[in-house]
Amino acid sequence: MNGASMGRVAVLMGGPSAEREISLMSGQGVLGALRERGVDAHPFDPAERDLWGLRRDGFARAFIALHGRYGEDGTVQGALETLGIPYTGSGVMASALAMDKWRTKLVWIAAGIPTPRYRVVDARTDPMRLVAELGLPLIVKPAREGSTIGISKVSTVDRDEVAVAIAAAAKHDRLVLAEEFVEGRELTASILGERALPLIRIEAPGGNYDYEHKYFSDETKYHCPAGLPDAVEEAIRRQALEAFSILGASGWGRLDLILRRDGTWSFLELNTSPGMTGHSLVPMAARAAGISFPDLCVEILRGAHVG
Repeated sequence: MNGASMGRVAVLMGGPSAEREISLMSGQGVLGALRERGVDAHPFDPAERDLWGLRRDGFARAFIALHGRYGEDGTVQGALETLGIPYTGSGVMASALAMDKWRTKLVWIAAGIPTPRYRVVDARTDPMRLVAELGLPLIVKPAREGSTIGISKVSTVDRDEVAVAIAAAAKHDRLVLAEEFVEGRELTASILGERALPLIRIEAPGGNYDYEHKYFSDETKYHCPAGLPDAVEEAIRRQALEAFSILGASGWGRLDLILRRDGTWSFLELNTSPGMTGHSLVPMAARAAGISFPDLCVEILRGAHVG
């Protein structure tokens, strides 16, 4: 299937989420790549245009470059299902499930996928009991946000520090998680179709891979190949595919994980609509596998589906 045969394609970008800025960057990158391959692609911002306009304007497919709520949580996927317009990435159920880090953990734990220990917390949580269960430091984060938005690292048992961290996360989501801090090497496993791409090892200044270092800093270092023994890389990639499929995900995505010094690892989360910016990891892994950015975008688009 060549670019011209895919019909009129809407690249959904922007949207109303807290990750709007990054989504616009991703969308512009995808738009240019698809056009380079002869696809009749057009930008479409759901924050500025009604989704019913997709059908009215004759769009045959949608490439979802939205991030965070509304675009990555099953909402826009459900709307596209109703409109009968094939779209990229995971379906309604898997998108909603992966966006919810708590329910993702419930599924992974039931399936034997390693993930950090956690507790659901709120303003009434006893810091002493929390630390006794999970140790220090702790990661406190909203359950349904991405791009490290609302995340805090708690290093003491101080009640005020814990309360501030919970309050910061609660600004973004009423469901807040406290998670044990897993020390080790930060890795990502990108999924394309039914294969796991080469792993990437991330080195952020001071180990702080936050919003700034993810998208804008040139100080963060990315290693692909990740420099792991072949057997370890293969085992992680194999389990990444399992963690991806057990949530019902499809098309493409990215899993974040930590590799401990003892050789064990824990999966942190699944992103079903990862970034496609100049600092993004899926394009980097694809490039290591011999897939150019335009070819990556076309391959993702070929998998557009309804149902």
